[in-house]
Amino acid sequence: MPQRQAIFPASRQDLYEKHRYSAAIRSGDLLFVSGHVGSREDGTPEPDFERQVRRAFDNLRATLRAAGCGLDDLVDVTTFHTDPERQFETILAVKDEIFPQAPYPNWTAVGVNWLAGFDFEIKVIARIPG
Repeated sequence: MPQRQAIFPASRQDLYEKHRYSAAIRSGDLLFVSGHVGSREDGTPEPDFERQVRRAFDNLRATLRAAGCGLDDLVDVTTFHTDPERQFETILAVKDEIFPQAPYPNWTAVGVNWLAGFDFEIKVIARIPG
């Protein structure tokens, strides 16, 4: 059985150490990525919702890059939303820019009532190329 390997984006490891979790865990050729939010460099929430969603994807990209993969390697996406009815059009617009054509990753959207001060979170599983 393959051993787990913790993956951290280059500039944000202190935030993960502060909260005692890994940005992602590599197991064999799979990458299990923790939920990523639209936090600024200091860990605080981006107040503008659309920018928060975009920043969450940027933070996700940094973790994927640290593991040697990218958005095209995603196989499973789960997003969490504090107000899905009001937020969904904005999320879809950003999602359509990030994934402009098929094949799209599978996607599950979940409404929640708390995300530690954030309004959007994205969690993924990716296959590491090579």
